[in-house]
Amino acid sequence: MSDGRAWQGNVKVRLYERVRERGYDSLTAFAEARPAVPLYLLAEELGEDDIAAVQVFSGLLAEAERRNQVTRLVRDVLVRELAEGLPNGWPTVMDDANQFEVAMALGRWSAYTPETHKARVRRVGDALLATPPPPGWRPLGPDDELLLTLLPDEEV
Repeated sequence: MSDGRAWQGNVKVRLYERVRERGYDSLTAFAEARPAVPLYLLAEELGEDDIAAVQVFSGLLAEAERRNQVTRLVRDVLVRELAEGLPNGWPTVMDDANQFEVAMALGRWSAYTPETHKARVRRVGDALLATPPPPGWRPLGPDDELLLTLLPDEEV
């Protein structure tokens, strides 16, 4: 995407045309059919050269806001970032390399978090670091039991 094509033309129209071409009526339905797949891979599937991960996120956020499910989306993005950064699940040993990978995954998650949820996301990140999940924990979707405990569906 270094040539900037993702930002040319009507991004929203292109994004939703691609989603409909794949048989989905919403970007959310498309993403939900691919649980724990990182946002950049969703973008590549929709258009390797002209769709960016942030555009996919923006569309997902707009849909989540309309459905009052932003907190669920925030959990979903964490699942996707953990799948990318910790493909074997939560580390058994928190050595420097694993601390870096966890920090990167949580940092990317925070970067995608809407301002309305930033404080809650910081608390969840702190909780995961203070009381780590079991080794190998790898949530497969936004309705993971631990994630629901840490970040319940109450909208802010």
